Amino acid sequence: MADPVIATHGLSCHFGDTVAVDKLTLEVHRGEVFGFLGHNGAGKTTTVRLLNGILAPSEGVARIFGRDPIREGSEVRKRTGVLPETPALDERLTARENLRVFGAIYDVPPGEVDSRTDRLLADMELADRADERVGGFSKGMKQRLALARLLLHDPEILFLDEPTASLDPVASRLLYSRIRELTHDGRRTVFLCTHNLAEAELLCDRVAVLAHGRLLALGTPVELGHRFGDAHDVSIDIGAGQAGLATRTVGGLNGFEAAVANDVGTTITVSRVKRDSIPNLVQSLAMAGVSVYRVTPREPSLEDVYFALQDDARSQGAAP
Repeated sequence: MADPVIATHGLSCHFGDTVAVDKLTLEVHRGEVFGFLGHNGAGKTTTVRLLNGILAPSEGVARIFGRDPIREGSEVRKRTGVLPETPALDERLTARENLRVFGAIYDVPPGEVDSRTDRLLADMELADRADERVGGFSKGMKQRLALARLLLHDPEILFLDEPTASLDPVASRLLYSRIRELTHDGRRTVFLCTHNLAEAELLCDRVAVLAHGRLLALGTPVELGHRFGDAHDVSIDIGAGQAGLATRTVGGLNGFEAAVANDVGTTITVSRVKRDSIPNLVQSLAMAGVSVYRVTPREPSLEDVYFALQDDARSQGAAP
């Protein structure tokens, strides 16, 4: 595998007695959408600042394209871009003018600024609003414009901090499609900081889960589901008219959460069943006289994994 574009080893950042990032070790590879998941205050934004050389680490090492973001920060930032949760656009200027100003700041060749601006505004479905003042734009339009601005100097790594936090579902879906398109050619990498678990599951190739600056788990959503999502919701098809008996039977068993029957009464769902407990559950239903026709475990979602990890961290004193 090629060298990682982002690598940290034992990376830590302390603010007085507060540990914002705690011995973080990870690698991110070119072409990935990499999810960085955690509650507010978990250390996501601090990590992005460390990776971009805005903050110096208290301990450990960070490398971007093999470079030190502190000593070689100007070179690193030519190849990266950051989209903060609340991007600072000049609302007195038009969309086109905002991009032109940013192009000058980032030394985009003057002969390319206009062509890049036109292409990016079209990509973000803003071409017909290019010459309108940004102050009249919706939140979704402003976020798409901020992403266009971020792409103007053609960065290879994009750090996106809660990019859909204030957007409605329609605006979020449009932004999702644009984010996914960014890595299609395998040249760009997206480092996505979010606490939106559905967003992460939809977009990310791999995810890291944090609590209080400490890495709890790292892998693809499917891998994490297999490793940490040991409790499943299980749908059980049963005989007609047996829903009441089935739910009472499950309710009387230790270690199982209450079952809920569907409207027709031929399927019950039992919550948070460990896979190795499914045979005992089925046996108990059969012994009670319930006809069991089919058992379907639902694979754990990223949300299931996330909360299982956070609950475990909380029990060990590592999460709020």
